[in-house]
Amino acid sequence: MALHNNPTGLQLRSLVTSTGTLELSLAEVATATPGADEVVIRIEGSPINPSDLGLLLGAADMGTAIVAGTAKSPMLTAAIPPALMRAMAGRVGESMPVGNEGAGTVVAAGANAQALLGKMVAVFGGAMYAQYRVMPAAQCLVLPDGTTAAEGAPCFVNPLTALGMVGTMRREGHTALVHTAAASNLGQMLNKICLEDNVALVNIVRSADQEALLRGIGAVHVCNSSLPSFMDDLIKALIATGATLAFDAIGGGKLTGQILTGMEAAANATAKTYSRYGSTTHKQVYIYGGLNTAATEFGRGFGMAWGIGGWLLMPYLAKVGQAEVAKMYARVVAGLKTTFASHYTGELSLADTLQLANITAYNRRATGEKFLICPNKGM
Repeated sequence: MALHNNPTGLQLRSLVTSTGTLELSLAEVATATPGADEVVIRIEGSPINPSDLGLLLGAADMGTAIVAGTAKSPMLTAAIPPALMRAMAGRVGESMPVGNEGAGTVVAAGANAQALLGKMVAVFGGAMYAQYRVMPAAQCLVLPDGTTAAEGAPCFVNPLTALGMVGTMRREGHTALVHTAAASNLGQMLNKICLEDNVALVNIVRSADQEALLRGIGAVHVCNSSLPSFMDDLIKALIATGATLAFDAIGGGKLTGQILTGMEAAANATAKTYSRYGSTTHKQVYIYGGLNTAATEFGRGFGMAWGIGGWLLMPYLAKVGQAEVAKMYARVVAGLKTTFASHYTGELSLADTLQLANITAYNRRATGEKFLICPNKGM
């Protein structure tokens, strides 16, 4: 079945020019007739994740942003500092669609995908900040009856990342976890997973409100990095849990080093003999985000058995294989309205996404704030 007249649909595009300018605009894109094994999805919700912002805004200085055009067809431009253009070299001159994940209704289907017509599905495959998206039927995750697009849209990036963190812990032989920016939507999911799976988790937050939020959903170990007692509190939590693996969403600053130092202190607190080389317990921090874009700073007060690395979802999924990924998907679908529920600060149309006030709001990347783009809002 093909869409009536194969209508065009709006799609959000991000372009870096050779002169060092970011351009955001809405392009009209023809909706292709689906192939035999494809479907056309009317995208009704797509979340703004930090990974989406990296592609959407690039290295632009948003303090220089200007919006022109009309309310329905805005054009945003912003300057990219010359020193940062080297990092943008791979995408110069290429108008790129944005949006990792989304959900919506299947409105057309090829001959072999007719069973999906009218179904609410979630998809993960890029270019989701668009009114229509053609996707292989095999990549569509059919959502339970009664599930809204807002509920189903964020069922990949954050849920699978949280499950991947626990999976990494088990694969690498650790028994407990540390997580920073722990009051985020992802952090709340991870806390719920750990409670369900009886995994000890140390949550690191930056405010009393965030601490109260996590304790309200059952978190046991919550350390507030803004308090003078933070390091003492962190070491006590690490002794109690035995956590030797951390996932850091902050990236820049001193927190990574503080975590490793705390893990070393916790290991030494139970050591039976002293070693001038430090404990032999391996301590690992994976940086998976960059909420702080400053340099990562650390001293060497944590012995010789330690590691700092990067962690990304897609390489992890490739490593564990399709059978394990299928189990992860099943768990997410079963818990969409409980463990993996997301809460939104606001909902935006495609045009709303290019307004300066809204960009300021979602680009804050504030812990606990999440915005949903509704590409067909108002249509």
